[in-house]
Amino acid sequence: MSVKSLRNFIGGRFEDGIRTFDKLNPANGELVARVHEASRDQVNAAVAAARQALPAWAALPVNQRTDYLYALADGIERRFDDFLAAEIGDTGKPVGWASQIDIPRGAANFRAFAEIARTLDMESFMTDTPDGRQALNYAYRKPLGVVGVISPWNLPLLLFTWKVAPALAFGNTVVAKPSEVTPSTATLLAEVAAEVGLPAGVFNVVHGFGPNSAGEFITTHPDIDGITFTGESATGSTIMKAVAPGVKPVSFELGGKNAALVFEDADFDAAVAGVARSVFANCGQVCLCTERVYVQRPIYDRFVAALKLEAEKLVLGRPMDSATTMGPLVSHEHREKVLSYLRLAVEEGATVVTGGGVPTFGDERDQGAYIQPTIWTGLPETARCIKEEVFGPVCHIAPFDTEEEAIRLANDTHYGLAAAVWTTNLTRGHRVAQAMQVGLAWVNCWFLRDLRTPFGGSGLSGIGREGGRHSLHFYTEPTNVCVKL
Repeated sequence: MSVKSLRNFIGGRFEDGIRTFDKLNPANGELVARVHEASRDQVNAAVAAARQALPAWAALPVNQRTDYLYALADGIERRFDDFLAAEIGDTGKPVGWASQIDIPRGAANFRAFAEIARTLDMESFMTDTPDGRQALNYAYRKPLGVVGVISPWNLPLLLFTWKVAPALAFGNTVVAKPSEVTPSTATLLAEVAAEVGLPAGVFNVVHGFGPNSAGEFITTHPDIDGITFTGESATGSTIMKAVAPGVKPVSFELGGKNAALVFEDADFDAAVAGVARSVFANCGQVCLCTERVYVQRPIYDRFVAALKLEAEKLVLGRPMDSATTMGPLVSHEHREKVLSYLRLAVEEGATVVTGGGVPTFGDERDQGAYIQPTIWTGLPETARCIKEEVFGPVCHIAPFDTEEEAIRLANDTHYGLAAAVWTTNLTRGHRVAQAMQVGLAWVNCWFLRDLRTPFGGSGLSGIGREGGRHSLHFYTEPTNVCVKL
């Protein structure tokens, strides 16, 4: 694989940074790219370019503005193989996952928000006045302004476009920083933006890290009007402190310690398959993944045995091999974090049902960041491994007796992102799902998404909602206009 040079995209032009850093392939440790870190002056230039482009971009008729979004979606699909290779090189995820989820969703996000922007209606009210006449009140929505976008490494293109698309659709300009761990597809998107003629300054990409680098330069910049961020809860807290002096709006989708509840009347095979997917998909590196599994006692032992078999059937292989069902973690640094939790679980008294370590292949994969899919039982609910997000292919399974106990266990967390309920009793499914203190609750499914629905969490899982019309609340500012008739 040739080593690429990933440059910053500022005001419609690609620029070298003040220095470069290496991007390694997590599947084999090979160098795949040298990434140009942006200086503070370059971030300032990107913000200035976005500010200069804002009035004309916001003033474009909606159909013309969203035509660019359709063109970006077409451009992603036209260069599908390039995006696929870049995503796999950055993350090591299997080709089946990346080709069916990451790249198609990257394009779909642009189309979905283009359609939403074109069909928005306007809230209005007729108001009776004291003199017997009436007044017309209507809400006029204006773009928030220059939006800082900071996106994570686990679903790089999908979550990057999930933020960039609504920002652009609703008339904002963007200064975006992808994760330093997965910078390639954001750079490719900048190439597509140039190819389709997106006006200079509307979309800018700067590379770098957090503290004393591009991330901090964006979040502390006085001309950034709002920050949207997906990532770790601790980083979200740091960003909140950075924007607090300017009282700037934030949209955060943060971590999760998500629960799955499996009732004894569940379709057993479907529940096992669904929970296996929700635990191990993308090597457990999805904010929506399940890390706590609660199973009603009559089927508990059978379920533990069945999930163990599913974990041990996973094929830890090369990303481009179609038979591979689980790739490596995103980096050796992240693997060390996950391994620290595997060691901690044993110290806290866990029974390791399967996994718990690093696989050995005898080939180049031993230089990668692979880890065994792992299942624990026997931990107390007070254990750190029950309370803290691991973000790897790991879960703990515990029994419950009653519906009330299951709800209490699931909600006993400072996070509030997602939950899944497995039962053939539809009334119970509705009841328990509504009792979950989360932003998303699935019944007899997982990761099934409609892009028009609200997405986000509460507590340590974030602030605000994204998706469909719900994105309006962050990316636009309403002004009420009152006209006396």
